[in-house]
Amino acid sequence: MYFLVILIALAGMAVQWRLRNKFQQYGQIGLQANLTGREVATKMLRDHGIYDVQIVSTEGRLSDFYNPTDKTVNLSEAVYNERSVAAAAVAAHECGHAVQHAQAYSFLQFRSAIVPAVSAVSKVMPFILLAGIFMARTNLIPLGIGIALFALTTLFSFITLPVEFDASRRALAWLDRSGTVTTQEHEGAKDALWWAAMTYVAAALGSLATLLYYINIYQNSERRN
Repeated sequence: MYFLVILIALAGMAVQWRLRNKFQQYGQIGLQANLTGREVATKMLRDHGIYDVQIVSTEGRLSDFYNPTDKTVNLSEAVYNERSVAAAAVAAHECGHAVQHAQAYSFLQFRSAIVPAVSAVSKVMPFILLAGIFMARTNLIPLGIGIALFALTTLFSFITLPVEFDASRRALAWLDRSGTVTTQEHEGAKDALWWAAMTYVAAALGSLATLLYYINIYQNSERRN
């Protein structure tokens, strides 16, 4: 089980490396429509009748996200300012989340509802798990609690998957429908967003493998006790 965790972690690193390469590749391909990421985002929101979402520029690379709490589409500086296939794909994807929010997409609502709990759990869970492993020979309760908390974060990882895939689906459909990308540019945007989605798949599988690893520790300790 330990080797499975390591294997998935290495696969996750490989996916991240591939993603960076893909975005570098498509970041060098200019958009025929000559729109910046900010302009793409603005157009997509307006086409969906969304006027209460703000588009802001943030620091970092591949740090783009939609915040449903304050209704902001946060685009990294490169995406915000560049006129590339990669910038258009990312901007449209994040606006896909804004459209999900506006249309009350169930998986996004559920994920948003459990974010506070997951955030709180993530702060204390590592310490509970560590204490549980050290106490496993005498008391399995702390380890059991730690596993239950970790299971919540694993659930969150899997709930994230349909949210991300659906946002990409909405983004690609709009990019085509609006004429923002050509057929060739569409394929580039699709490829970039697919690799971005794979990072979430790798994270979910890594979380599941780690959860099974802790469960295995619990079961072995239970047999010894």
